[in-house]
Amino acid sequence: MQKALTEANDAKTEGNKLFGSGQYEDALLLYELALQVAADMPASIEIRSICHANRVACFSNLETIRECTKDLELNHAYMKALTRRVEAHEKRKHFEEAVMDMKRTVELDPSNNQSRRSIVCLEPLAAENQEKMKEEMISGTGSLHAGTIITLRFRAWGEVGTSEYSAESEPSVQGSYTIATQKPKWIAASEEPVDK
Repeated sequence: MQKALTEANDAKTEGNKLFGSGQYEDALLLYELALQVAADMPASIEIRSICHANRVACFSNLETIRECTKDLELNHAYMKALTRRVEAHEKRKHFEEAVMDMKRTVELDPSNNQSRRSIVCLEPLAAENQEKMKEEMISGTGSLHAGTIITLRFRAWGEVGTSEYSAESEPSVQGSYTIATQKPKWIAASEEPVDK
């Protein structure tokens, strides 16, 4: 029983570290592990309680980005959703995405000096992240988070949705991905024959 408590506490502690660095999905997995290891043990009430509360915080942070993205799909000029998504990206240390959203706020409101200052602060952090990712990929120690990178690249195109694209890891080649596409509805609609 003591071994299970120690394992659960270690998983919780490691989850806290991941949470602190904005890696909410990974933190969720460790909190879930802690809950499974310490399931139904009276001595584990405190650990389980903390893990449940921390899972709520993870879901909240992850859901903020999803909901803001849904808002922006409906109204790409909704400043409040952009600002909230920037804050969520900053918490997750996704500085590239935060910079892109900040640039969008400046496009929408050129007088927004706070956004301009934020871009100046965030761009070096974004460059540092990109350099770190590049070094990890070259050395083989890192992994490409395809969804993040692909979303980032497609978001740069403007209103192109990512739902028409998918990326799957190639099991035979580490770091290799296959991208499948469908013609987006807005393109397909524009290519329909016109009666002459």
